[in-house]
Amino acid sequence: MIDTHCHLAFPDFAGRVDDVMADAARVGVAGAITISTSSHDAEACMLLAESHENIWFTVGVHPLYSDQEPHDWNLLGRLARHPKCVAWGELGLDNHHAKPPRPIQDAVLADELAFLERCHDEGIVHPVILHCRKAFDDLIPILRATRLDPSRMVFHCFTGGPDEARLALDLGAMISFTGVVTYRNAKDVAEAARLVPADRIMIETDAPFLTPEPERGHWPCTPAHVRHTAAFLARIRGLALPDFLRQTDENAERFFGIPAVALGN
Repeated sequence: MIDTHCHLAFPDFAGRVDDVMADAARVGVAGAITISTSSHDAEACMLLAESHENIWFTVGVHPLYSDQEPHDWNLLGRLARHPKCVAWGELGLDNHHAKPPRPIQDAVLADELAFLERCHDEGIVHPVILHCRKAFDDLIPILRATRLDPSRMVFHCFTGGPDEARLALDLGAMISFTGVVTYRNAKDVAEAARLVPADRIMIETDAPFLTPEPERGHWPCTPAHVRHTAAFLARIRGLALPDFLRQTDENAERFFGIPAVALGN
């Protein structure tokens, strides 16, 4: 399996990425995608991907980092051409946190989506990883108004319920689940996970955050922990784990364009 979303450039993993990825490999996690949160850390993500065969990276500005200007769109455009860059993001809107205030988030998101459209016009085409926390009603109309393909979008770290899942699915997007789905107080997330079509679901950790049960409380979460989320999702969807992993691997390979051979498949 692959951890489709983690933050290996965060300080929590400084000097430890080799060990973290070795630990992941020992439990069957064959690779990871390290996600940019700003133009400031995008190059660090690229360097990790260059130095590890089984790490890929993304470029984008996270809404909670939207106030960390300046945003170097030219740098992100250059990094997006790297052969191991597999997605834009993460980007989107966050109504859970008070800061940065929404006007700043909105302005940066507008700039970022316009930037993505320009890049796509120039032939730099990647799928889009979305951060959407308590903001479905705000974000989805914005996405519909772009020229970007909704089927090439994924709502990462999904923490909504069935209604929000239907909104994402009606848009045409994928949905990805973290360890949150395993929490006893997240029954609505688990209910949503049951209704996502087999070809529209992916798994991730969002490490160093959101360690799944039964490891919850341990810090940091690491890519190895994605196996617990996978096992939980397979169980609640009534599938044998190998069958579920075969499907999520196919989904990740199709969505991100990572060759199956790179994951040992």
